[in-house]
Amino acid sequence: MNFDFSMRKYDLEISPPLMNAAGSLGFVPESSGPVDFAQLGAFITNPISFQKRTPARRRTCQPYPGGYLLHSGYPNPGLRAAIRRYAARWARSPIPIIVHLLAENVEGVSRMVPYLEELEGVMGIELGLPPAVDLQSAQELVQAALGELPLIVRLPVEKAGMYVQSLANSQITAISLGPPRGALYDSQGQSVRGRLYGPSVFPQTLASVQEAISAGVPVIAAGGVYKQRQVEALMEAGAIAVQLDAVLWSLGWEGQVG
Repeated sequence: MNFDFSMRKYDLEISPPLMNAAGSLGFVPESSGPVDFAQLGAFITNPISFQKRTPARRRTCQPYPGGYLLHSGYPNPGLRAAIRRYAARWARSPIPIIVHLLAENVEGVSRMVPYLEELEGVMGIELGLPPAVDLQSAQELVQAALGELPLIVRLPVEKAGMYVQSLANSQITAISLGPPRGALYDSQGQSVRGRLYGPSVFPQTLASVQEAISAGVPVIAAGGVYKQRQVEALMEAGAIAVQLDAVLWSLGWEGQVG
């Protein structure tokens, strides 16, 4: 079966159609950060798991031509602690909040979603699927995340075509594209795997958007976006919105989205 978005229960309006990617700007919008939040239609939190996660033991950032590999382990305080720390600021946010949940297992996902449904300022959930998840497990995780909030499912960009053709669910709002993964050798000569960021990722992002759109799937694009013209190209390809990631760490964003 395929996605049937003609009968989606929940729509998600993002205006302007630009936002940060999960993991790029922290857990709350900071007025002193690199972005004019008037340019964003929503703020996506750092990834949050049900239980606390500490930084990866071998966390690293390895540059390569055209970008860099990042391995962090997605450290976070756990959902309940995150709500205690940030819920009041989410409620006061100048833009709507989308909470990114790490989908580690079905039980954890099903327990996390109800916590968010009554929080002021939270407009939706972005569910980040594990990089190596199989299609059946992905379907079960998505089913566990369905509730009273619009649901975006973040798929690994290099596997998006396979998922959108095979993962059956008529209730999700859209998919988003997570960074591709790769491996590099660190300064000690050891192989390190992680997420890939940088301008070199953009051609893969555009191809994935085109493939997802051809399958009839609403898609939020992300990956390698550094220029306003790239945002325009993704929107012209059919993306409903675009996420910014590494450009927010290094250069800041100066584009304008109408």
